[in-house]
Amino acid sequence: MFLGSGGKYASDLSDVEWAVIEPVMPPIRSTGRPRTTRLRNVFDANLYMATSGCQWRMLPNDFPPVSTVRGYFYAWRNDGLLDEMNRKLVEAARLASDRKSRPTAGIIDSRSVKTTEI
Repeated sequence: MFLGSGGKYASDLSDVEWAVIEPVMPPIRSTGRPRTTRLRNVFDANLYMATSGCQWRMLPNDFPPVSTVRGYFYAWRNDGLLDEMNRKLVEAARLASDRKSRPTAGIIDSRSVKTTEI
């Protein structure tokens, strides 16, 4: 089975990126069935789908089962975890390029913002 750290696909997380995201991953639950799927593999599968545009059923077999990947994706989306992961990666990228972790200004282009006519 695909382990994720080898970078088999171009969309796979690097070890540095995974180190940023791993702390926000949900912890193992104390009740219920034990987790048998590595979350990094699930996240890499979601990145593969996002970059390739493939359908759920077209996910390569070396990723976890489609039902597992889809279930985690919907749970992470609904819990706001995907937004948190994105925020962490953007902050890390900004810090790596010697910028503040959060933007201090914004630009609004009048061509892209619709206005109302009086």
